[in-house]
Amino acid sequence: MSKTSNIMRLALLQLKGSKDKVANVQNAVNKIEAAVKEHKPRLITLPECFNAPYGTKYFREYSETIPDGFTSLQLSNLAKKHQVYIVGGTIPELGENDAIYNTCTVWSPTGDLVAKHRKMHLFDIDVKGGIRFKESETLSAGNDFTIINVDGHKIGIGICYDIRFEEMARLYRNAGCEMIIYPAAFNMTTGPLHWELLQRSRANDNQLFVVTTSPARDTSAEYVAYGHSMVVNPWAKVQQSASEGEETLVADIDFSEVEEVRQQIPVFGQRRLDLYATEKKST
Repeated sequence: MSKTSNIMRLALLQLKGSKDKVANVQNAVNKIEAAVKEHKPRLITLPECFNAPYGTKYFREYSETIPDGFTSLQLSNLAKKHQVYIVGGTIPELGENDAIYNTCTVWSPTGDLVAKHRKMHLFDIDVKGGIRFKESETLSAGNDFTIINVDGHKIGIGICYDIRFEEMARLYRNAGCEMIIYPAAFNMTTGPLHWELLQRSRANDNQLFVVTTSPARDTSAEYVAYGHSMVVNPWAKVQQSASEGEETLVADIDFSEVEEVRQQIPVFGQRRLDLYATEKKST
């Protein structure tokens, strides 16, 4: 995509994982290589926890440092080799003071780490008759908002459970974002109920593109991901959606739609900021 163009091609890689980290990363490498060859995307996105099983008992075992860990080095090399942006899903990160984070890395076409987003809202839920999961048993929460600039377009980064928090998305909108990318692994309880609903809600509320990349569904896994990676446009319409299994979803993003929607339904300028506001806290 040129700097003067409003069209950006994305490739969303919905990948099936296993307990073999090297095999998981190699699968991502192979799918990236294939996507570049066949579709020539500008930006590639990967799923949440694509290099490890998704589970609290696995996070520390599979954790690695960023940017010098095994997975980071593979993504950096691929981004540089193919001159693409890679939003590297998430991996368990071994951080300072031995803390573990659920972290998304973003790699530029030069192979540089341009952003690192640590999951801000930890997935702690207990749905009766459904699912219980407590990320906080092993993970620490991140405290920073993350915005990347790709060819003049601001893109916010969130991770899975972050999508439930409209205030976070609103702050990205306030900062001028035209898209939010959420690597995410919804499950078979919350997925059918809320997966599409939340994406369309965030897109509608903030008049921007919402992109989610899920792991492929594996019914033999301890945590069964919902799948259905998706692109929702600023009209809150599902532009494209994957099925449940491994799949490469390709979408051409027309950023002129963002301005079109914002001009025709100008809610951003109609807010009663004399009565209410969503503002970032200083930390």
